[in-house]
Amino acid sequence: MQNAAGPSFLADCPTRLGVEIISDKWAVLVIFGLSHQPRRHGELVDLIGGISRKVLTQTLRRLQRYGLVERRAEGPRRVEYHLTDLGRTLVEPIEVLTHWARDHGGAVADFQEAAEGSSSTY
Repeated sequence: MQNAAGPSFLADCPTRLGVEIISDKWAVLVIFGLSHQPRRHGELVDLIGGISRKVLTQTLRRLQRYGLVERRAEGPRRVEYHLTDLGRTLVEPIEVLTHWARDHGGAVADFQEAAEGSSSTY
């Protein structure tokens, strides 16, 4: 039986996996960080403010399991991460979201601040 809301709302729909990936802020930032060139783990830590080494490792492993990132070891101390062809398909949508955030982030923050101010009056 088809879900009345559409197949994207079904629990086993691949669309939900895609939404799960892009709703993870660290995954989006890692993908964007790898969008121009391969990077080493430490470079990504320095590039992505606020991410811990542990969380970055977990995020990279998850993105590898999804087939979006590949780990290349060029010796015991030289490991780089790069986007796969599938991972590159997310760069453009992430750029669009980034432009939206730049254009409208201030308005969202203003609204949030106003909402927080009005909720304190109750």
